[in-house]
Amino acid sequence: MLWLGAGAGCGPTDAPTETPELGTTAQELLFLNGLAFNGLAFNGLAFNGLAFNGLAFNGLAFNGLSTQAFSDWFQVDPQRADMVMRYTVACAVPSGQVRTYTRNGTTYTWNGWFGLAPDWANGSPASTAEQQLISACLAAHGNKYGQRVLISVQGRSARGEPIPTPSWELDFFPEREACFFGNFFTGEGLFVGNDRGMLSERESTARACALSTSAEDARGACPPLVYVDSCQSRCRKDPTNTYYVSCTYNGITYRPLTTRLRSEDIYRCGDGTCQFTESCGTNRQYDNCGLDCGRCG
Repeated sequence: MLWLGAGAGCGPTDAPTETPELGTTAQELLFLNGLAFNGLAFNGLAFNGLAFNGLAFNGLAFNGLSTQAFSDWFQVDPQRADMVMRYTVACAVPSGQVRTYTRNGTTYTWNGWFGLAPDWANGSPASTAEQQLISACLAAHGNKYGQRVLISVQGRSARGEPIPTPSWELDFFPEREACFFGNFFTGEGLFVGNDRGMLSERESTARACALSTSAEDARGACPPLVYVDSCQSRCRKDPTNTYYVSCTYNGITYRPLTTRLRSEDIYRCGDGTCQFTESCGTNRQYDNCGLDCGRCG
């Protein structure tokens, strides 16, 4: 289980007194402050825009979830829709709040956490800033393989409030990964920039949407996410130099989110483990890694 501090009485700003023990969980999604297991496959983002346009205007409350457009979208693929809504509510709604939806006698319950879009969560139409942040949050929680990887998410809510970060978090997640931004509500797209530099030929990761051995590989990694090269070339950082507060692309300025990884989630040919991203061979490249995966054949 992911260690959750002192229990339900603690708010998201309570920093733990020790580094948490990290592991697996039976939950689809589990958060601790800015930490989140991600595993939203990018085909999960291919939802009908009509439903989310309705939510944008009606708010992420009963009046939004009760529309016919939302019901029509949900019933096409309830399992995928449930997964998308888990991430959407976790991104938008503050910790301690839930959203429920009942269909054909089944009640779905989705927990809030980041609170990036508090006005939208309370039933108001989503502002442009809220649309951008929810888009960035969903993009950040997808990955090429749909694998569950623990990430650190940095940024600010639509009201300018920083995502709480305990003192140990940046040390525990030393690898800069990416900046995510865009607006799928308006059809402007979803974008990702590299915040670390390219991987070496020995490295690979399940988080392959931004981190790759070449810009060419990254550009085709995670459609509909568009790779836009380095974050530094597109974005402006906060005064602490920790995360990005704005990114500009195609003449539009967006509210982004920034992500960080643990060192062990960047795999290296020669570390003694044949990862699912590595292949057998005779060399030391991740896709020709005889050191970890042995010879082929």
